[in-house]
Amino acid sequence: MLQEYQRILVATDGSEGAELALNKAVAIAERNNAKLFILHVLDTRAIQATSSSDIHFRDALRDLGNRVMSDAKDLATGRGLTDVETILEMGSPKYVIAEDIPKRENIDLIVMGARGMGAVERFFMGSVSENVIRHASCDVLVVRPKESE
Repeated sequence: MLQEYQRILVATDGSEGAELALNKAVAIAERNNAKLFILHVLDTRAIQATSSSDIHFRDALRDLGNRVMSDAKDLATGRGLTDVETILEMGSPKYVIAEDIPKRENIDLIVMGARGMGAVERFFMGSVSENVIRHASCDVLVVRPKESE
C-alpha cells in the first residue's frame, strides 16, 4: 500500500541539496494532491554571533530567506501546485524542522536535502537531517544527490 501524504514540509536553505529536496517534494505533492509548506529557518546561532546593533546583518539574512522561499514557491506553483505556503522561522533548524513546524502544521512528511552546511559545521553542530530523522514524529525523506557515473 502506498502512503498518501496530505501536508508536506520541505526545508530549504538555497543549497543544491535543498533544491533537489524541493523538486522531490513538489513531485510528491503533485501525486498526492497535497499542501506544500516551504520552510526557511533563520539560524539564531548566526544571528547571536553578531552584535546587537548589527541590524543590517539580520535584515540581510531575512531578505535572503524570503528570496529563497519566493524562488521555491515560484517553482512549485510553476509546476501546477496551488496549495503552497511559505514559512520563515527563527531558531535552531534542527528543532524547528523536526518538531516545531510539524506539530504546529500537522505535517505528515518532511523532505530535506542530505547536505546544507559544510563539513566543519556538521562536525561541531551535527547534521540537521540526522537530527530530524531522530526526532520527527512523522515520515522523513532525505534526498541525496545522485553519484556521477
